[in-house]
Amino acid sequence: MRYRLTFLAGLALGYVLGTRAGRERYEQLKKSAQRIAENPAVRNTAETAAQQGRQYASKAFHTVSDKVGDRVPASVADRVRSLRERNINGTPDDDWGTSNT
Repeated sequence: MRYRLTFLAGLALGYVLGTRAGRERYEQLKKSAQRIAENPAVRNTAETAAQQGRQYASKAFHTVSDKVGDRVPASVADRVRSLRERNINGTPDDDWGTSNT
């Protein structure tokens, strides 16, 4: 699904940049893209995908840190511990660049 969306976005961008249809067609495409981006179903799907990505990243982070934890320098191990504690305490900030959309 991600590759399909990437392909479609690239196709649209290529068309806009490569076409000689003029400003009117560009504005029409821009308006259509804004309508799609503002669609609640699209926004919900994007947020769900972002949440799943954060979950998978968190699992990968914990798996790697569990397997490699005793082989890393102390400064890195301390940073991992502080991130885990922050995760356990449930602070709203995260390191994944999320937004409140």
